[in-house]
Amino acid sequence: MEITIDMIKDLREKTGCGIMDCKNALINSNGDFDAALEVLRAQGLQKAEKRVNREASEGRVEVYVHSEGRLVVVVEVNSETDFVAKSDLFLELCHEVALQIAAASPKYVSEEDIPAEVIEAEKEGVATRVREEGKPEAIIPKIVEGYMKKYMDENVLLNQKYIRDESKTIADLVNDKVAALGERIVIRRFIRYALGETTKHLEEEEDAE
Repeated sequence: MEITIDMIKDLREKTGCGIMDCKNALINSNGDFDAALEVLRAQGLQKAEKRVNREASEGRVEVYVHSEGRLVVVVEVNSETDFVAKSDLFLELCHEVALQIAAASPKYVSEEDIPAEVIEAEKEGVATRVREEGKPEAIIPKIVEGYMKKYMDENVLLNQKYIRDESKTIADLVNDKVAALGERIVIRRFIRYALGETTKHLEEEEDAE
């Protein structure tokens, strides 16, 4: 199949990868756009994996103000290099993560950030409730497991469904940018203030994987 300039351009716009990388991916995939996309994604993730021990201390603090100041989000997203931190793809990611936090109100960046006592309290609470409802003891662990998965998906930023595309999680969104940029990217922490709320969220993580 002939590889056209338009095909290369479309793939480059979708991935942010270089022209030659896009052309080679299309050639190796016999012009199959989706297959080429997966090739580039895998290559980018492999490249980033080799750099997993590198410090991600560059990046950006993104500030999003919504509804005339009634809601403010501040999120720190880190990259390895200043070059990547200034790239359009990285800036786009920072903005989208801020929008996600504003819309979906997560409490934590990753599952590892949830205090053990919070997890135990949630488990005990749901177990007590279903016992009071008369559920058989044998099925209670399964109910608790299902509840905790839902709790994580709703309250952990990386687990949440992306508000613009629910076929993806925020972890998938980050990995897409990692694949395109070839560097580690870490959502470090965030604060979400909403007018009238008495609490704020400020969570940290070491890796966005």
